[in-house]
Amino acid sequence: MPNSGVVPVVAHSRALDLRRVNAHPRAHPSIGIFVMLPSRSQSTGGGRDVRADLTAGFLVFLIALPLSLGIAMASGYPPIAGVMTAIVGGMATTFLGSARLTIKGPAAGLIVIALGAVMELGAGDMAVGYHRALAVGVVAGLVQIGFAVARLGFVGSLMPPAVVHGMLAAIGVIIISKQSHVLLGVVPESTGTLGLLAEIPSSIVSENPEVLCVGVVSLAILVLAPRIPIPALRRIPAPLFVLLAAVPMGMAYHFETPHSYQFVGHLYSVGPQQLVQLPANMLAAFAMPDFSMIGSSVSIKYIVMFTLVGSIESLLSATAVDSLDPAKRASDLDRDLLAVGIGNTMASAIGGLPMITEIVRSKANIDAGAKSSLANFFHGLFLLVFVALLPGVLQRIPLAALAAMLVFTGARLASPQEFKHALEVGRDQLVVFVVTFVVTLATDLLIGVGVGLALEVAIHLARGARLRHLFTAEVEVVDHGVERQIFVRGCAAFTNLRSLTRHLQIDDPGVRRVVVDFSGAQIVDHTVLERVHRMADEWPQCRLEIRGLEGHRAASSHCFAARWRPREVG
Repeated sequence: MPNSGVVPVVAHSRALDLRRVNAHPRAHPSIGIFVMLPSRSQSTGGGRDVRADLTAGFLVFLIALPLSLGIAMASGYPPIAGVMTAIVGGMATTFLGSARLTIKGPAAGLIVIALGAVMELGAGDMAVGYHRALAVGVVAGLVQIGFAVARLGFVGSLMPPAVVHGMLAAIGVIIISKQSHVLLGVVPESTGTLGLLAEIPSSIVSENPEVLCVGVVSLAILVLAPRIPIPALRRIPAPLFVLLAAVPMGMAYHFETPHSYQFVGHLYSVGPQQLVQLPANMLAAFAMPDFSMIGSSVSIKYIVMFTLVGSIESLLSATAVDSLDPAKRASDLDRDLLAVGIGNTMASAIGGLPMITEIVRSKANIDAGAKSSLANFFHGLFLLVFVALLPGVLQRIPLAALAAMLVFTGARLASPQEFKHALEVGRDQLVVFVVTFVVTLATDLLIGVGVGLALEVAIHLARGARLRHLFTAEVEVVDHGVERQIFVRGCAAFTNLRSLTRHLQIDDPGVRRVVVDFSGAQIVDHTVLERVHRMADEWPQCRLEIRGLEGHRAASSHCFAARWRPREVG
């Protein structure tokens, strides 16, 4: 293994961290969006900001509408449930959280949990399972509120990136396994992930040509839209292009009327089952939770999974959005988790999906020029107005188009680049990534994450870390005027990152230079190095320097690769 002890970090923290993250780690593991230096000007206040937020909210609404429908459909919820969640996430949580440029709503990362809850709690009856899953969502939201009150918002930052990447890559494969059949117009026989994957070839052979045509065109648009050579067209959300193509195609194929057609000597059937189904009005969309099984082991399992995965994804997204904010405003993660918890409780109480701080829509919000949290409010308002006044338009959307969006999202979650990135950080991280990925596919998210965390701890112990040092950081802080020196001993790992980061809160305006010395640490893991650099971006007028890694071995040449001291012989 390479022996690289020096992390080349001597520069102004703002400029450094953005460029460093852009070159190596992802801003968020689920979608591969890199942090980029902002080019937009700072907020100028007044009516101009409101107009910017109104415009950004409208563009995000165009993205959120089809995605919310598709995520709900894939989760075993009524399609309108996803829109209801986005409305609550926009209009009810805007003034509760501190993450100003984030968009709250349903996310692909929770599809697997939501669908599992509906299927297991309903024991085959999807309608019953839906109402019982709503009860689980209400309780999970209350637990998130409790976490926020207890100031546990830091938990999301403690998760090793390889575990989160592996979990999300598995979610991507699960989404692909389920939605590929919808895109092909075939009802599969299997229900498990591996069985569904194995059935894809046979579904391709027996595909419904008209449904497939809609799905393939939609998927092609999503892939090719970012490559449009005309800048003005590239600014139009790709999901809008999908709807502009898919809705007319569905009308041309007369999906709204049940009928059969022949193609190459075979008979196929299509009809309203290929289109989004919505209630007659918004009031009919409301559904009440069923708490009859809330104390069962199945309900408790899904409460834990909704709370754990939803909170981690949401907090990671909020942190990533902070790094994209042109004004560099740091969020209060506890307050943002409180907003998500309240939103989840409200949405589940009326029939909606669980929500998180969603990274894809949040980045689109920033790119559209949003200045404040009002953009999130406007996105929810536009959704409410559209659904209330034009529900007939939604019922023209082919399910194959929504399935294409979900397959595209799943492919990005499980991109080979995620595996490559894990290998770049170190073989140890690739092992953790792959094990989390495989175990999650074979069992469920909770077990997959637990096994990934246990493996990470086992690797640290194998490299010489003492168990007692894994959970408490030994830190000494020495101030020398404008310079603060932080000496770390024992172990610097994800398990004691909270203890370490308490000493990295630089709120003294007189400090101009921070030196973190790891010469006394047996282990310095990838999570710690990445988190330290991200925290440095929050320090005003402050430079970061890392010392003391010259005597450590490195898992790879990556600047954030884990480091450890070789065991002494004799």
